[in-house]
Amino acid sequence: MITLANIIAIFRKELHFYFASPLAYLIAGVFWLLSGFFFVIVLNSNIDQAFQFDNSGLPPQPLDVAYLFLLEFLSVMGLVSLFVLPVLSMGLYAEERKHRTLELLATSPMTNWVVALGKLLGVVTFFTTMVLPLLVCELIAFGAANPPVPLAVPILGHLGLILMAAAILSLGMFISSLTDSSLLAALMTFVLVVMIWVSDLLAGRLGQPFGDILAHISLIRHYNNFVQGIFDTSGLILFASYIILGLFLTAQSIEALRFQRS
Repeated sequence: MITLANIIAIFRKELHFYFASPLAYLIAGVFWLLSGFFFVIVLNSNIDQAFQFDNSGLPPQPLDVAYLFLLEFLSVMGLVSLFVLPVLSMGLYAEERKHRTLELLATSPMTNWVVALGKLLGVVTFFTTMVLPLLVCELIAFGAANPPVPLAVPILGHLGLILMAAAILSLGMFISSLTDSSLLAALMTFVLVVMIWVSDLLAGRLGQPFGDILAHISLIRHYNNFVQGIFDTSGLILFASYIILGLFLTAQSIEALRFQRS
């Protein structure tokens, strides 16, 4: 119970920081602006495609415009999120180092895992509040869809987006614990994101066994499965593995600082 109370205390502290930070609102504003832009572009593109298909003179065939829109939009938003997440994670520990409060956390009775988990839950919750308006807009757009879109499909796609974000934020949190510069932490996390993106591209071009290995550990590949409405247990395990890896590395980083101070 004490551990849970400590996690909740750290979680509330981090959540208060994000909802009181002008930078966090700026990040959310840019994210929503880009989301709205791509929402309109992708929606109009799919509607135009449906009209062209209807006027092509070909025999009528079923065309699920709503599903195609969801597939394309969430794929785009996955890429947009990859470039937003480093900015969200950059200050998780770097700001603590900068303001000399990390030593207090390192020497506090709370374990490093508790602090890291509380911080991660806070930033993931804030990202989730950024994603929820997208789901609402999609459900409104799907209201007139024929055939209707099963509610489970967009929910599963957004769940995949949040899980992928949690994995990257967990690794970004570890990077943030290594430096007192938020800008450097964001840059290093951005490099990590680019490596994840490039590894997914290489997975489709390399032969066996390296291509299969990269595909198996690719966050983007498993995220795309969720977007397509495929509930992939191996994807859940992979996302959880990345999250636990980030938490473990962060805890070890802070433990090293605790050892230096002792």
